[in-house]
Amino acid sequence: MGKLSTERKKQLIDLQNKIKYNFKDLNLIDRALTHSSYANENKDKNIKNNERLEFLGDSVLGLVVSNYIFEKYPNYPEGELSKLRALVVCEPSLANVAKKIELGKYLSLGKGEEATGGRERVSILADAFEALIGSIYLDGGFKNAKNFVLSNLSKLIEEAVKGKLFLDYKTQLQEEVQKDSNDKIKYNVIDEEGPDHRKTFYVEVRVGNNVLGEGKGKSKKEAEQCAAKAALFRMGVLDE
Repeated sequence: MGKLSTERKKQLIDLQNKIKYNFKDLNLIDRALTHSSYANENKDKNIKNNERLEFLGDSVLGLVVSNYIFEKYPNYPEGELSKLRALVVCEPSLANVAKKIELGKYLSLGKGEEATGGRERVSILADAFEALIGSIYLDGGFKNAKNFVLSNLSKLIEEAVKGKLFLDYKTQLQEEVQKDSNDKIKYNVIDEEGPDHRKTFYVEVRVGNNVLGEGKGKSKKEAEQCAAKAALFRMGVLDE
C-alpha cells in the first residue's frame, strides 16, 4: 500500500465499503482522489494526481453507457442515443452521483481548493468520479468498472428516458434568471483541448460579472448545457 498513512487507509477502506468494490492496490484509489492542487503543493513527495485516471475513466464511462443504452433501447435512433448519453455523462450529473457517495470528503485537495469549497465543486467531483472509474478498471478490469458505473448511473438513465431529467437546461436557466433580473445570460468558451476530431470544450455561463456555472462537453452546445445545469444545481433549482 505504499506510503499511505493509517488514517488514509481507513478513509479509503470506508469508501470501498460504500462503492462495494475492494481494491487490490489501495494506491490506485488514493490516486483517483488526488487533485492536481494537492500534488502541486507536495511536489517533493512525487505524488501523482488523478488526471490520467480521469482520462481513462472518461473512455470507460462512455463505452459502458453507450453499450447499455444501445442494447436496452434498440428502437432509439443514433441522434436520440447521443442526446441520452450526453445527458447522463454530463458533468453535473456525474457530480451529483459523486455527492451521493460523499466522494468529496475523501479527496486530497490543495489548501487553496480546500478553502474555496473544492470538495463541493462540480468539476472536481465529476473528474474524481471518472478517475475512480479508471482506477477500478485498472485494478479489477472492465467487468468491475462496468458494474460500478451501472450501479450508480442506471437509475439516472431511466430518469432521462422517462423525461424526468431536463435536457434543455439553457432554457430552464434563462427562465430562472428572468424571474429576478433582465440581465442577459452569456456563455463563454474558456478553454478547449484535444485534436479537431475529438475536442473537449470548457464553457462558463455568466450574468454580468458573476459566473453561475461551468461545464465541459464534446461540442460547444453540450458544454453550454452542462454549464447551465451546473448553474441550476448551484441555485438550488435542481435537487441534489
